[in-house]
Amino acid sequence: MTMTELFSAELEREAAATRRVLERVPEGRYDWKPHERSMTLGRLSSLVATMPSWVETMVDHDSLDLARGGTDYEEQNLRTAAALVSAHDRCVAEAKESLARTNDEHLMTTWRLLVAGKTVSENPRYIMLRDSVFNHLAHHRGQLTVYLRLNEASVPAIYGPSADEGWSH
Repeated sequence: MTMTELFSAELEREAAATRRVLERVPEGRYDWKPHERSMTLGRLSSLVATMPSWVETMVDHDSLDLARGGTDYEEQNLRTAAALVSAHDRCVAEAKESLARTNDEHLMTTWRLLVAGKTVSENPRYIMLRDSVFNHLAHHRGQLTVYLRLNEASVPAIYGPSADEGWSH
């Protein structure tokens, strides 16, 4: 199995679980947050919905600069579950296309994350995809399930049953 096949299969599995979480984001709670230092529900759910777009960025571009005011990355302001799911589906489709166009040799080349022109992370693309997309997505999706619980929304089964959903989903 090639890395591109591995990442494509991982994207497919994670996208389905993420979609089930996004479908349950309560509406009218965009600005809610569990703590003053936490992200709002809207910002977190928008981030989770659009993180698959990072695959395209890492495959098709050599770097990303997150400088405030001059960022290459634009945060989405998605205020409904339907908008979240739609954005997620679009980002997953674009990620699949990027993975289909690339090869393992390209995934071995360096990709850089910058802030205001300063390199903060530099690794082969396959490491950045694993760490900064898939692992990072699982982390923030987990946070989002806690936000769901705190807002009395049901939590879907992801890697196993939840208190609201059994093995079959």
